[in-house]
Amino acid sequence: MSSRDDASRPPGRPRSAAVDEAILEAAIELLVEHGVGQVGIKQVAQRAGVTRDAVYRRFPDLTALLVRAVEWEYRDAEPVEWPDLDSMIAGLAAQLGRPRDRKLFRRLHAAVDDFPALLHAYAEANGRRRVEAALAALDRAQRAGELPPHADPVVLQQILSGAAVHYVSVNPDDSGEEALRAYFAEVLRQVGYRRHEGARR
Repeated sequence: MSSRDDASRPPGRPRSAAVDEAILEAAIELLVEHGVGQVGIKQVAQRAGVTRDAVYRRFPDLTALLVRAVEWEYRDAEPVEWPDLDSMIAGLAAQLGRPRDRKLFRRLHAAVDDFPALLHAYAEANGRRRVEAALAALDRAQRAGELPPHADPVVLQQILSGAAVHYVSVNPDDSGEEALRAYFAEVLRQVGYRRHEGARR
């Protein structure tokens, strides 16, 4: 079987974008399937159909490869804007309602002690914009009187983040968006959220 390796390319010739993408796709898929502890350069090369040298020419080590793979996973992520808490709950549930996204989320948090750069990469590529959107939605809800005036939106956002980690850790991956929406709505009710009558449904 022929390899997608570009080892014989003449000096100065640009690397193959198809090989780059194959390596990154293989890395992120193996991370989702097995967790970082079971991913190695050899396994990535085999899954991508290239040699280990092809991987090492692009990445000095496994951490650099996985960091880039996480960034690549969210390369097409769009800006997030949640005008109210209902839309925020729906947005959180939509992402975590997808089994693959939920599993990657769990893999990254489980690897934080040994591979903290991966969770940082996720935060920069996808997490930070969602945090900012959540803070804005919480602030708007508080100014509208839907949250207690003494509540700290930063702390509330952290509570929601912790609730998300807890949920994906103890619930099956097929629990779906509806269950997640109900869960996040109940978390907010426990911290004093009271939606105004006539609010967007």
